Amino acid sequence: MRSILSLFKKKKPDTGIRFIYLDETESTNRYCAEKLRLPADDSQTVPRLVVVSADYQSAGKGQGMNTWESERGKNLLFSILSHPTWVPVGMQFVISECVAVAILDALSRYSEGFTIKWPNDIYWQDKKICGILIENRLSGGKIADCIIGVGIDVNQQEFHGDAPNPVSLWQILGREVDRRELLEEVVRRIDDNLLMILNGDYATIPTIYAGHLYRNRGFHTYRDVSGEFEAAIVEVEDDGHLVLRDRNGQIRSYAFKEIEFII
Repeated sequence: MRSILSLFKKKKPDTGIRFIYLDETESTNRYCAEKLRLPADDSQTVPRLVVVSADYQSAGKGQGMNTWESERGKNLLFSILSHPTWVPVGMQFVISECVAVAILDALSRYSEGFTIKWPNDIYWQDKKICGILIENRLSGGKIADCIIGVGIDVNQQEFHGDAPNPVSLWQILGREVDRRELLEEVVRRIDDNLLMILNGDYATIPTIYAGHLYRNRGFHTYRDVSGEFEAAIVEVEDDGHLVLRDRNGQIRSYAFKEIEFII
């Protein structure tokens, strides 16, 4: 524990990235929250990003009550602790866009056909290869810290859970991929994207995100509380709402979990 806590006791500014590798933990998000996160009003200098990666999560989770199936030592399971205090609370969805674009770019080095399924799943064709869970903690009207949890199916050859459409890089490519190399590439790209926001560029990442949205062309089937309907994506707003236009020309806006993609 001493080596971990020492990361947060530096007197000089630290703008680096730190990696912590674990054999097993309940959840890398929980590990960040319980072992690395500082009190919201703590002024100690911290690394720009702390990355916690595990070969296995005994209680890994996705959005809501969903769990994440992952064979030990086969996939990428990691969380990033960041402090993007410069991001306005009303625009915090840009963090999700930064992460999704970074992962899509990294995976696109291996194959074509990757898209971003709103709000931040990564798809290959109609199958899910990556899930992202972002937990922002607010304090004094600012983002005190952000824990970015990521699961990427890399070298798993078979899936036995109840997830409807998983896919791995191994299933796409027919070969194994170096997980450490992919992790470092993803983290580098996330860091680059967050620094772009820090430097005041709030336009580039959302534009790239919108251009790579799953189903960003044509009409497709969705379901809301009123039932199924066909619609086309109009845009994703700064606060993360998905805006659709149905066959009758009606504009519909949805927050996360208010709309289901029928695949």
